[in-house]
Amino acid sequence: MPVRRAAALTLSLSAVAALTAVVASPSNAASAAATPPDAAGAVASPSRLAGTAVPSNAAVPSNTAAASSGGRAAGVELRLPAPSGPYAVGRDVLHLTDTARTDPWVPSAGARRLMVSVYYPARTAGDGAPAPYMTVEEARLLLKAQGQDKLLAPEVLAGARTNARSGARPAGGRHPLVLVSPGFSLNRATLTVLSEDLASRGYVVALVDHAYESFGTTFPDGRTLTCVACETVEGEPTDAAEKELLARAATGRAADLSFVLDALTDHRPVWKRSGMIDTRRIGAVGHSLGGNAAASLMAGDRRVRAGVDMDGTFFAPVPDSGLGGRPFMMLGTAAGHSPGSEDASWARDWARLDGWKRWLTVKDTGHFSFIDIPVLGEQLGVTDPGAPLPGSRSAKITTSYVGAFFDRHLRGKAQPLLDGPSPADPEVTFQNP
Repeated sequence: MPVRRAAALTLSLSAVAALTAVVASPSNAASAAATPPDAAGAVASPSRLAGTAVPSNAAVPSNTAAASSGGRAAGVELRLPAPSGPYAVGRDVLHLTDTARTDPWVPSAGARRLMVSVYYPARTAGDGAPAPYMTVEEARLLLKAQGQDKLLAPEVLAGARTNARSGARPAGGRHPLVLVSPGFSLNRATLTVLSEDLASRGYVVALVDHAYESFGTTFPDGRTLTCVACETVEGEPTDAAEKELLARAATGRAADLSFVLDALTDHRPVWKRSGMIDTRRIGAVGHSLGGNAAASLMAGDRRVRAGVDMDGTFFAPVPDSGLGGRPFMMLGTAAGHSPGSEDASWARDWARLDGWKRWLTVKDTGHFSFIDIPVLGEQLGVTDPGAPLPGSRSAKITTSYVGAFFDRHLRGKAQPLLDGPSPADPEVTFQNP
């Protein structure tokens, strides 16, 4: 079985159906093929740390579903849960170009390009316009890729109401920075719930889209790049070759994240609010391949003090020498990432982690229980039968444990939640193989 399916790196049909199966019969639309890249769309910036701010209200879709035909749900409004922290949340969007590296998937496109949503603690909740969830084209490609575009209008998904405000006035003081990487094939928007929650707790969050690694990522020039990487990985002749390519993808993402860290903290930072960042307190978290990237980033960049892998296979292993005694947490499904499960990389790399560490599993969850999709699916009245834990509950567990981890290791605050099993969270098991 190809790795991309076996490791659940892309959006499973059942998971998308949980989001979209609210009407009629399933679509027979074929999976989307990646659009051939146009090298003219990837123009190198003058310097390696070149970055341009993107208007945060660009291509803002209506929050009211426009679809009224073709069997697609209409009149639905999706809403992300309110964050748990005391701060309001602001958001800026950056387009960064790393001229020191050529894009690994489409060399003809030139320099490596990234889209970054920067969430930050803000002063007041009503300051600024609501930040859009994703563009309509990004939503269309996500739905089409799984043959679900006939069931839910992309305007409905794109129009999910967020809590962040574009360009909101920042809160005072300096704050820890957390770098965030999404799952392979997934747009960065699918980690909005976690990003908003961390920002509300007082973190600056850099949520990154990696060019050609999602079903669709829209850039400021109006082009939406598609998942060339998906086709490249699927085209490998053997599972071993796929795994080797995915390991390179994880380390490539680590290089992306390290570059974003440079861009945000260099002596000429690209973000106008960079003074908010406390460069001594930096962490990383990711879902699926993004979780592997968080570990790879720590292996190569000593500036990153703590990391979390959410249900990601370690295609790029943790080094035999460990992570220099720095803390790391693994948070995954009970079915797929308990000791003795099919993914042996967790047991292998657990033994290599040489600092504070936790291995947590959550029962009744699936690979996507740690991102936004089940949260939105629950609002449509459906769940994935393979992951029956309600989306609101899985989101609460994810934000609570990831937030507690960073509070402990980037803020030095005691977190009893991480000390052992809690009666309040019976779904969570502390593994200690």
